[in-house]
Amino acid sequence: MNKFSKILLAVAALFAAQACTDLEEDIVGDVTTDINIEGVVIDDGNSGSSVLAGAYAELRGAGTANHGGYYSIQEIPSDEMVICAKGGDWFDGGILIQLHQHTYGPTHDFVNGTWVQTYNAINTANELLDGDPELDANQESQARSLRAYFYYRLLDLFGRVKIITTPGVDAPQATRQEVFDFVESELLAALGISEVSNSMDLSASPLGTDFTPYQINQYAALGILAKLYLNAEVYTGTARWEEAAIAASYIIDSGVYQLCGDGCVVSNLGKRAGVESDPDNLEGFAAVFAANNENNPEHIFSVFYDEASATGMNFGQMNLHYSSQFSFNFAEQPWNGYATLEEFYNSFEDGDARKEASFLVGEQLDFGGSAILDYASDDGGLVLNYTPRINELQPNSLREAGARPAKFSYKQFGRAEMDNDYPIVRLGEVYLIRAEARARAAGDWNVAIPDVNVLRSRAKVDGYTTLTAEEFLAERGREMFQEGVRRTDLIRFDAYNDAWWEKPVDPSDHVNVFPIPFEQIQASNGTLTQNAGY
Repeated sequence: MNKFSKILLAVAALFAAQACTDLEEDIVGDVTTDINIEGVVIDDGNSGSSVLAGAYAELRGAGTANHGGYYSIQEIPSDEMVICAKGGDWFDGGILIQLHQHTYGPTHDFVNGTWVQTYNAINTANELLDGDPELDANQESQARSLRAYFYYRLLDLFGRVKIITTPGVDAPQATRQEVFDFVESELLAALGISEVSNSMDLSASPLGTDFTPYQINQYAALGILAKLYLNAEVYTGTARWEEAAIAASYIIDSGVYQLCGDGCVVSNLGKRAGVESDPDNLEGFAAVFAANNENNPEHIFSVFYDEASATGMNFGQMNLHYSSQFSFNFAEQPWNGYATLEEFYNSFEDGDARKEASFLVGEQLDFGGSAILDYASDDGGLVLNYTPRINELQPNSLREAGARPAKFSYKQFGRAEMDNDYPIVRLGEVYLIRAEARARAAGDWNVAIPDVNVLRSRAKVDGYTTLTAEEFLAERGREMFQEGVRRTDLIRFDAYNDAWWEKPVDPSDHVNVFPIPFEQIQASNGTLTQNAGY
């Protein structure tokens, strides 16, 4: 008989210290087979010898995969993620409830923090472009493209922002159209073309074409453009479906990247010695996001993370119950914060490989296979048991309520910071961009079926024979969960203002952009004005 792991948790002091709020060709659909993606050395673009190291490091500093910044304000206001108040834990003055219920305002700490972090990243790129006369054409194009990506974030989040391209030089507040035009023009210039079209020739682009997932090459720039064009109607009122589809097709047809499917394998660094059901390896979809995913053939542009030298991803801390420390032998105790909404979790059908890879649910076991007990449990059961159902948003959400995000899987003996690289552009999303753009251009969602079914085949679920906009959005959610795009997707599908669990219908769509932070308006000497509705 297994002996129980007996845990008496005393977490208040730790939580206060660590978890408080601070900031039209036929597609083939190739999936990689017989590929082991470990053991290949890829330049991470972050080494001390790289002139671009500081600029790319800002992807981590700008809140891409941690609590309190960009990731949080993309995920918590969506229908896929929530942080509930658990008694005295995680209320944080109500700001997390505000994000969930779309009652955020100009003084929200995360909104201001995201603004500051993003402009800090832009300033680093500006200083590099302004201050290093030895940048070659490729390096300059990478830096401009990276800066354009950060402006894409601001465009999506705030709409009307300042386009600052020179350190120490202020600029007027631009319209959303002007910010869109700037992002587009910078990426097109880096690609050496005036427009995205079926006849475009990228041979004059200073950007490279090699597999360099930590640096922006031609395919990464096209991927960012594809995202931009996919949302163009939201940003400018003018749809750009054709350009989105063309950019996506160019990437897919290049053959440089492959979907990670059967035979695309990494070792399972989270395997527990005493749990027979833990696989030795992670394969296919699960391998794309594993702790050792650094050479994944699906990654087009990703953020390099390392638990010691390139920190900034702490999903293990953010998502897991305090006592899940005993499942993975973490160096530090998790914070028990983020959880998945029940309806979103239930949108996955049983047998979907993405469901198994993306969540922790049910009774939890320690490294030796013994049930983990929580003597501070508030649900009447001692065994730690992640339940998809969440009883309430506040004030006393059960400590174990909610399926826990685990798409970016955890490893044994992991530190508070994680090693998993975080994709900004990956091939799976590019298929979805092409599918949606073609369907919208044709006015027929069935046009999306071939590309979508490529992904469903990898997920081991039956393909569609008919498709609607609502089901496409649900499928996109299943594929892109935890990748920081759900808020943007809901807005594009006119669903962000709908009601979902513990969130009423938004009375106005002004919340589709965040408020310009009060602190920034105060410091601007009248050069920043507030977005409508705030």
